[in-house]
Amino acid sequence: MHVFGLIGYPLGHSFSKKYFTEKFAKEHITDASYELFPLEDIKLLPGLISSKPNIRGLNVTIPYKEQVIPYLTSVDPAAKRIGAVNVIKIAPDGSTTGYNSDYFGFKSTLEGFLNKNYISAGKNLRKLKALVLGTGGASKAVKIALDDMDIENVYISRRAGENIFGYDDLTEKILSKYLLIINTTPLGMYPEVDVFPPLPYEWLTGDHLLYDLVYNPEQTIFLQKGAKQGAKIFGGLPMLYAQAEKSWEIWTTK
Repeated sequence: MHVFGLIGYPLGHSFSKKYFTEKFAKEHITDASYELFPLEDIKLLPGLISSKPNIRGLNVTIPYKEQVIPYLTSVDPAAKRIGAVNVIKIAPDGSTTGYNSDYFGFKSTLEGFLNKNYISAGKNLRKLKALVLGTGGASKAVKIALDDMDIENVYISRRAGENIFGYDDLTEKILSKYLLIINTTPLGMYPEVDVFPPLPYEWLTGDHLLYDLVYNPEQTIFLQKGAKQGAKIFGGLPMLYAQAEKSWEIWTTK
């Protein structure tokens, strides 16, 4: 029985175990199981791997997407470019390779969202500008994907810095220029569903496009507030599915 699983802390919000367990049942995959491994410290990872000789793959979630890199045998060039890992492939000898499926999951679903709500209206993608809320591990995959799509983008964080706006810096004029807003923070994730990024939502319009990486709940307050202003919205569940399938492809491709 091959073991796959998820590392992070805490893991109460995770859909991954349910998703893979259902996938294994539906596709009659009888030689695999998916488990949750809530590691209080990333230093516990080598011990986890050595204690489970049949472990073949792990997903990595908050807060370890960047912290995990020094503990890996090697890192795929694409993940190295992003600077974050959310998939680990584990060989029978215990050696590990880090990958990033967030990039694929985000880019593929964003392209679908924009095709439906922006490009189909005859708008030029090269004129679209994006605000990326948050500067953590997930934001790095998002930024690289936006760069590869030639979408100008800037980080938004509670602390302003070089090439980073603070939330207090946002004006009505800035928001009118940056129509795509992507939340890469865990704000609004279950169980703290009443929390949301401190944007000036009253300045959002029907021209705005809001994408939330949070997938539980399916519609966060961030998205609800955007929809109330007429913005088009997109939740994180399709990205979760896309990156999960990419994870499985990585684990099972020799």
